[in-house]
Amino acid sequence: MSEDRTALFRDRFAEPFFTVLGLQIDEVRPDFCRMRLPFRPGLRTAGEVVHGGAIASLVDSAGVVAVWSNVPPEVTRGATASMTVNYLTAAEAVDLVAEAQVIRRGRSVVFADVDVLYSRKRNNLAVTGTIN
Repeated sequence: MSEDRTALFRDRFAEPFFTVLGLQIDEVRPDFCRMRLPFRPGLRTAGEVVHGGAIASLVDSAGVVAVWSNVPPEVTRGATASMTVNYLTAAEAVDLVAEAQVIRRGRSVVFADVDVLYSRKRNNLAVTGTIN
């Protein structure tokens, strides 16, 4: 089932902005998304540091896919109301992986926590974020 949901989001629900940034959906399960931002020179700021705006877009995009991964069919639209991003360290010339998990679903607002890692190892945490 997880592979089916992942394929569905890759094929039918990927946004054009994902293509602009090069975002790749690795895994989608109910209330969860793992998304990758491969490093490329066009995403740099000073030196080899990945631009914070690109990282914030990764946080938002992964969180939104996690939210949409488990909504009733009658829900047809939504938007990020607010987002907090905490940069813990510079990401220099590395691929980044965001893991987004829905932590609360209200009647009209959904909260998701997002961790951005250099790899899937927790000790490589680069960014934390929350969207709603």
